[in-house]
Amino acid sequence: MQQISVRCVALLVAILGLAQPASAKDSLQQRVEAVLAEAGPGTRFGLVVATADGRELVAVAPDNRFIPASNTKMFPTAATFALVTGLDQPDATGGAAVRLEKAGRGASDVILTGYGDARLSSAADCTTDCLATLADAVAARTRQVLDVVGDDSLFPDQRWSPGMSWNNIPTSSGTAISALTLDDNEIALQVIPGAVGAQPRIDLALAYYTIENRAVTVAAGKTELNVARLPGQRTVRLTGAIARDAKPEDFRLGVDDPAHYAAWRLKALLEARGVKVSGAIQTRHRPFMPSDDPKLRGATPLARPPQPEALARLVPPPLIEDLTHTNKVSQNLHAELFLRRLGLIDGSGSIEDGEAAVKAMLARAGVPRAGFDFSDGSGMSTYNRLAPRAVVTFLRWIAAQPWGAAWRTTLPIGGVDGTLRNRFKGTALEGKLTAKTGTLNASNALSGYFTAKSGQTLTFSAFANDVPSEASATKAMDAALELVASEN
Repeated sequence: MQQISVRCVALLVAILGLAQPASAKDSLQQRVEAVLAEAGPGTRFGLVVATADGRELVAVAPDNRFIPASNTKMFPTAATFALVTGLDQPDATGGAAVRLEKAGRGASDVILTGYGDARLSSAADCTTDCLATLADAVAARTRQVLDVVGDDSLFPDQRWSPGMSWNNIPTSSGTAISALTLDDNEIALQVIPGAVGAQPRIDLALAYYTIENRAVTVAAGKTELNVARLPGQRTVRLTGAIARDAKPEDFRLGVDDPAHYAAWRLKALLEARGVKVSGAIQTRHRPFMPSDDPKLRGATPLARPPQPEALARLVPPPLIEDLTHTNKVSQNLHAELFLRRLGLIDGSGSIEDGEAAVKAMLARAGVPRAGFDFSDGSGMSTYNRLAPRAVVTFLRWIAAQPWGAAWRTTLPIGGVDGTLRNRFKGTALEGKLTAKTGTLNASNALSGYFTAKSGQTLTFSAFANDVPSEASATKAMDAALELVASEN
């Protein structure tokens, strides 16, 4: 009888189990894993979602290391909040300046010096932080100069970070990093359809580059254009085809020597104001030396030479505005400049000094050393690594800081703005998720905060690496977060 009873009970349990929906049988972890699996084979996912007190609701490969792409930008921007005061005040330590330097036989050179300002502009409609203001100051003092010199020696000459793909260099995504930055170190190029069988028309905003036009206008079909340029060269080759009825195609060309470009633009502005430039365009770089690396020079910061008196110096708007811009639209150049400016606090302004400041912040936050490695500040480097659990630890630490709420407002909002404006629209997370995105070479990332159905704030970090070209990892990641939000 006892054996029959046991069998009956087992049968009853099985029947009841079959009667339950799958969602009731499976744990939240299992259902999240099933959602991620819908992306198909090949993709490697990592995900951690935690409550305010640190309890993990989901943990998929939590300590595995992933290429974080632009999730990297969270770290130099957060470190700027942690280490720099007066972010809501005009940026008195940034900007750019001009001075006259005697060059012999009564002539003077114009020295244009950069101080890590990301927003210096030469646009015709510029109203603040304008290169034209500096040109006006020179024109008011003299009508003739010898050389125009671009000086970006505040930072060591490390224009590109280790691990960045060389093919990004000609584009705005990989433009060079310099203490003297102008117009985001980008030049606009527009390609306009011509007559069928003829070359398209070219509209180059500034004639800093020579365009070798090998493209053709076709009667119909898909527009496929490509711009290519060898590093260090100023000839851009345009190839491919554009349909006759297509809209103009816009490109943003990266600049390899920003100090040279800035001096080139200043020369044109001076000549437009009647100042004769009888010399050449020159640059002053500070070569990166072993002594710039904190691992080699120990804890002794390099001495910085005194700054000479300026004829005029610009004071850019508050850094909080640029921090917001950097995270909202994921601006690579600006993030890299924040990293180097962090490196000036106790060092030479090198990448290594900036990373040392970030590493010290993460130690204070209690982030395990195995949970991260960085080679840049923007996420363009494929050498960067982050673990989801380490990121959640970091984000929860930020939430407890006096500046944490202000930093959080710099992140994109799901379905509302920035790089998340088209994601989570029409879902329960629209307007309730703030996070940093990331996309790079078969890698996706999303880390931040969201408000769950219960009203509680959850912290999360999600990564997808090795994503096959036809797969949609972001859809799976978003669906997994929506599932967690609906059940908490």
